[in-house]
Amino acid sequence: MEKILVSACLLGRPVRYDGRHLAVKASLLDLTLTRWQEEGRVISVCPEVDAGMSTPRAPAEISGGNALGVIAGSARVVNDEGDNLSAYFVEGAFIALALCQKYNVKIALLTEFSPSCGSSAIYDGKFTDHKIPGAGVTATLLQQHGIKVFSQHEFVEASKALQCLS
Repeated sequence: MEKILVSACLLGRPVRYDGRHLAVKASLLDLTLTRWQEEGRVISVCPEVDAGMSTPRAPAEISGGNALGVIAGSARVVNDEGDNLSAYFVEGAFIALALCQKYNVKIALLTEFSPSCGSSAIYDGKFTDHKIPGAGVTATLLQQHGIKVFSQHEFVEASKALQCLS
């Protein structure tokens, strides 16, 4: 049975920077995630928390480049106070990758706009609430290793991709 990596906040765990989660009860996404959990398919991850960050914590954004730059050390993930959090985000990305490799995961459903998990859009690094095209550190690392990454807004596509693998 194929497994899927899922952002812990989508599963109802209060691990987001603000101490909240993003689970949407009684929705098609919720029903799909519940079914996947019952089938034993879900591998839960919160890269930041798994790397040792606390909850709640200050919001963070990629600054001075993109996720590839963060991984390479030429860009940073900073919080709104200017603290460099890149090491946590890179470590969390490698934790997520190790989970994918351990469980032979080929598909991930991650939280859009996150500096870790965003797959098609992230915040612009200026803490202005402006979003730009781009991906987070974890999403980028997973994609580099052949894992298909979908956002919570693409869960129907993720479900179809998962069915194609089964």
